[in-house]
Amino acid sequence: MRVIIAGGTGLIGRALAESLVRDGHETIVLSRSSEKASDLPLGAQLVEWDGRTPTGWGDLLNGESAIVNLAGANIGGEGFLPSRWTTERKQIILDSRLNAARAVFDAIRAAPARPAVVIQASAIGYYGPRGSEEIAEDGNPGEDFGAQVCLACENSLADVEEIGVRYTVIRTGIVFSKTGGALPRLVLPFRFFAGGPLGSGRQWMSWIHIADEVWAIRLLLKNKSASGVFNLTAPQPVTNAEFSRTLGRVMKRPSFLPMPAFAFRRVFGEVSTIVLDGQRVLPKRLLDLGFTFLFPSLEPALRELVG
Repeated sequence: MRVIIAGGTGLIGRALAESLVRDGHETIVLSRSSEKASDLPLGAQLVEWDGRTPTGWGDLLNGESAIVNLAGANIGGEGFLPSRWTTERKQIILDSRLNAARAVFDAIRAAPARPAVVIQASAIGYYGPRGSEEIAEDGNPGEDFGAQVCLACENSLADVEEIGVRYTVIRTGIVFSKTGGALPRLVLPFRFFAGGPLGSGRQWMSWIHIADEVWAIRLLLKNKSASGVFNLTAPQPVTNAEFSRTLGRVMKRPSFLPMPAFAFRRVFGEVSTIVLDGQRVLPKRLLDLGFTFLFPSLEPALRELVG
């Protein structure tokens, strides 16, 4: 299989490319920056693109190919700490996703042989803050900025189904990895014996180990019946307080120093909703497909990553 990964230099894209290359799949990574792609896994092919058009890569599509569209500016910012959602930042977040999706659609429409499947990245932020309600894939969208970005992303490529391409949306939770993403940020205060819950600690964290994220995407690539929306989260979400206790136990560190919600909101503004609000999301459709999680529960996942 030839798999084209748009935005393949991010946390998920790199891990997916490494897995595909290891198993002998032709893997093409689209990136706007060759510098960011300097340490791609050996065997992955880098193709530079502008994030807006199919120029330079559209002719790589054929009937045996697949596209995984992960492209888009990081919703939490590129630095170690979150970036405030200014009006300008919000526009960058939205435009980067819609421009990439438009390029993918234009490439598919112009291809002499259309790809077998398109997987479009979204996030559980689609559901908005929902308290302790259990949410499966049929949950309604929220009304906040994050939810509206997810909704726009999902709709941006939905028309590929009308031209005969299987379309799958992945609503991913908080991805835990050794190499980046949320976990290093969450671990840091614990390393200095200053760890604890964020805000009330009652908000739910729907998380997934990077290994399960990759294997779930690979299942959706090859399973011809897998279309529509799939939640990519572990089947056992936890509250932030439970996460803090578990991480403290794994690291043999205290976990009782909370970060007050008002302080977090004051410093980071609207973007603080990512950590202070949450969703209790379940991967119902993934489980119905027969997917077996390597890390269904939190403590074994954390012990493998930071223990």
